[in-house]
Amino acid sequence: MSMKAGIIGGTGRMGQLFRPVFERAGYETLVSGRSTALTNGELAETCDIVVVSVPIRDTVRVIGEIAPVMRDDQLLCDFTSLKVAPVAAMLRSKAQVIGLHPMFGPTVSSIAGQTIVICPARSTDAALDYLAGIFTREGAVCTLATPEEHDRMMAVVQGLTHFVTICMADTLRRMNTDIRATEAYMSPVYQIELGLVGRLLSQDPALYADILEQNPFVPEVLAACRSAVGDLSAIVKTGDPDAFAEFFAQDSRHLGEYCKRGQDLTDALIECMVKK
Repeated sequence: MSMKAGIIGGTGRMGQLFRPVFERAGYETLVSGRSTALTNGELAETCDIVVVSVPIRDTVRVIGEIAPVMRDDQLLCDFTSLKVAPVAAMLRSKAQVIGLHPMFGPTVSSIAGQTIVICPARSTDAALDYLAGIFTREGAVCTLATPEEHDRMMAVVQGLTHFVTICMADTLRRMNTDIRATEAYMSPVYQIELGLVGRLLSQDPALYADILEQNPFVPEVLAACRSAVGDLSAIVKTGDPDAFAEFFAQDSRHLGEYCKRGQDLTDALIECMVKK
């Protein structure tokens, strides 16, 4: 009997990215979605590994639908950007449970060199090593975390990043800035920042709404962001260069050696941009 992997929501772009990953690992891979004859329940009853790959706000509901039919000899996973609530929902099944978060979008050409966060919740060491091996053999880098550690980190890595990017976009709109007119004055750093804005705004707003609104640790991060904006705005208003230098130095000391790494990374990126 062949091994079977199933991806619920597998007709979506992330599911289509991972389908060949499981196939190369030797699995017959099934997918279910809104347009498939195969139902989520049928897939869950059939497959050795079941991965839920649906929008964040639908994940817990979908897991709740399939949890009652899953057995203790199966492995249940998800591809969600949050982990605490989905993992708790998966633990209501009898299956082994490992939460997954691919730290990249479905537009990448492969998972080689990409990071996947793995949150083991109820699994044997053998099952965990086996699943991680499927991804590492494809060249991915796996990071182990608890669901809470993951969500706290995502509040910064995703929540803060996306919030600041959206705020930049909205500032440009409020100022009625002509983006085309700025191109004649474009510095490499501005081009990078504007590229990130365009990349985000070209995607599904529901994804970013869920990342910012569904993670319970995001409000604390945004409160710190608002305080930083207020303090820096007050310093800029006074025109005091010494106060600005001290504010700047505190952040530089906190980032430490990453300041040099960031300089090298962006220098390399700028060099690639100039060569195009």
